[in-house]
Amino acid sequence: MSYTLTRSQPPGWHGYARRVDAAMLREVAGPLGPSPMVFICGPTLMVEAAATGLLAAGIAQDRIKTERFGPSGS
Repeated sequence: MSYTLTRSQPPGWHGYARRVDAAMLREVAGPLGPSPMVFICGPTLMVEAAATGLLAAGIAQDRIKTERFGPSGS
């Protein structure tokens, strides 16, 4: 499991400290083997960018599960 915090990190943080990008996706997906199950949860634009990057890294679409959240319509 990999985490990234983009705004601030608590003391002793050992995860990523930046936005999800192609290099990060390749780095975390590589050791998982040819068909990992990936779960992405977050704002729609972030989820779409991460899913697209995972597809480009060779992860099969049916192995990528997403959950999006954002403001509701008023």
